[in-house]
Amino acid sequence: MNKIRIKTLCLLLAIVPMLVMQGCGLFGKKGGKNIDDGQLRGAADRPGWKQVIPYGMILVPPGTFHMGQADEDVPYTQINQNRQISIGGFYMDDTEITNNEYRQFIDIYLRDSAATLGEGYIMTELYPDTLVWENDFVHHYGDPLTEYYYAHPAFDEYPVVGIDWEAAQIFCRWRTTYWNNYRRGQGEFDMPSFRLPSEAEWEYASRGGRDMAKYPWGSPYLANTLGCLLANFKPGRGNYYNDGFMYTAPVASYFPNDFGLYDMAGNVAEWCNDAFSESSVPRVMDINPTYIDQDEFRKVVRGGSWKDIAYYLETGTRTYEYKDSVRSYIGFRCAMTYLGRSSGREFGYNTPNTNKSFASALNTQEVITAKVKTSAANEGKIKN
Repeated sequence: MNKIRIKTLCLLLAIVPMLVMQGCGLFGKKGGKNIDDGQLRGAADRPGWKQVIPYGMILVPPGTFHMGQADEDVPYTQINQNRQISIGGFYMDDTEITNNEYRQFIDIYLRDSAATLGEGYIMTELYPDTLVWENDFVHHYGDPLTEYYYAHPAFDEYPVVGIDWEAAQIFCRWRTTYWNNYRRGQGEFDMPSFRLPSEAEWEYASRGGRDMAKYPWGSPYLANTLGCLLANFKPGRGNYYNDGFMYTAPVASYFPNDFGLYDMAGNVAEWCNDAFSESSVPRVMDINPTYIDQDEFRKVVRGGSWKDIAYYLETGTRTYEYKDSVRSYIGFRCAMTYLGRSSGREFGYNTPNTNKSFASALNTQEVITAKVKTSAANEGKIKN
C-alpha cells in the first residue's frame, strides 16, 4: 500500500511542474492543427523550428553591458564614452575567417559566377590583395608573404587579409545563399543571414560576459603569471616576436574568452558592419544599436592586430578604415541573429546577465562547435 502511495506521489510531482511550465508558455502555443471549429488556432500545418548552430560558430547569449572605454582614454579621443547597452542573442564565428575558408568562396565564385560577373571582377574586387604585404610598409621585405601567404597551404589556417569591407559583405551574402540553397534542397526553412557583426555586438562578444573588462581574457594585464603574452600584437618597440609570432598567427593559437571566441584581441583587426562616426555612440539606440550611414566611407574596425600596440587591443578602443581599403592587418568574422525568445534559458542561463563562464552553458546544451583547430593542435597553444 505504501509503495502505491509513493508511486502516486512521484507521478503527481512529475506532472505538476509540467503543468506549471505549460502555463508559462514554455511548451509553446496550442494551434496549427487542421481543426476548423470556429476558434482562433493559428494557421494550419506550420512546421516546427529549431535553429541549428552553423559550423564553426559560437552562441553568444543575450545580455546587458557597459559599452565604452574600459580604461583611461590615453589619446583623449572622447569617442567611446560609456553607455549601458542591451544585446540580443546571436551566433559568431569562433575565429576569424581563414585563408582556406575564403578560398572556398573564391573557388565557387569562379566556377559558378565568372560567366555573369566576369573573372576580372572576381580577381580584382574579391580576391585577396596579396600586395598589401609590400604596400602597407615602407622599406619592408614583404615578398615572401606576398607570394605565399594566401596561396600556400602552410598558411591555410591563418586569417585572411587584403579584403576590403565590401568584399567581406559579399562573402557574407554568398555564405548565406550557399547554406540556404542546401537547406531548401533538404526541405528545410532558410536560416537567418550571415553578416558582419555590429560594433556593439563585437564589443559585447569580445568581453566574454565580463562587464568593463579591459581585454577579452578579463585581466588588465597583457601577460599571465608566467610572463607569456596573451595575444598577438606589438608588445614593444620592434619586438614583434615576443608573443610567439612575427606577423599573423594561425587562428586559435591563444586561449578563447569566456564565450569561446578566439583572437578577439590582436592577430588581425576586424571589420564591423557599422559606419564610423566620432559622435555615433550617444546617438544610437541602447538596444541592439548599430550606426548605418550610406554616405560614410569610414567603417568601424575593432580588436587591434599583430602590428598594433596594446591600446588597440582593448575592448573599448574604436578605430576605422575606409571601406575600399585593403590591409595586411584587417580581416573579419561573421555573425548571425538568433531567432527566438531572448530570456537566456535557451543558452543554458538562469538569467540573461549572468557572468558565469559560457563554457558551462555550452555543456548544458551539449553544444560544442564542430570546428577543428588543426593549426592550434599542430603548432601548440600559448598557455595562459
